[in-house]
Amino acid sequence: MNQDNKKQNVTLTRRLTRPFLLSLGWLAVSLGFIGVFVPGIPTTPFLLVALWAFSKTSKKFHNWLYNHPKFGQSLRDWHQHRVITVRVKFIAIVTMAVSFLWIFFGIADDWVLPTIVGVFLIPSAIFIITRPNRPK
Repeated sequence: MNQDNKKQNVTLTRRLTRPFLLSLGWLAVSLGFIGVFVPGIPTTPFLLVALWAFSKTSKKFHNWLYNHPKFGQSLRDWHQHRVITVRVKFIAIVTMAVSFLWIFFGIADDWVLPTIVGVFLIPSAIFIITRPNRPK
């Protein structure tokens, strides 16, 4: 492959990557927004994905999300210090527990669905609980 073909491939990749990452960012923001209202759907992880995608494509959208009055502080805490505050941990764990119980008692007909959900929720809960509460 000669130098001109390599340059064309890099240019094409960049032209395709930006729209993809912008779309991913807005999809993640949308899912995070839904997570505010629907138990069991996390908000912050989706917003972290959006923040990453926007950091690669749009300074404007990145700054909007990073400085958002409702979500910005949690995102900054994670980005700068890798911490999850006690309040956020409590909300996350309670939401996971309520969602699991709702599935177990209200939706599932047998043990399969609760087991699958538990396989995802338990490691997530352990991860959240074991993160520091405040910067060192």
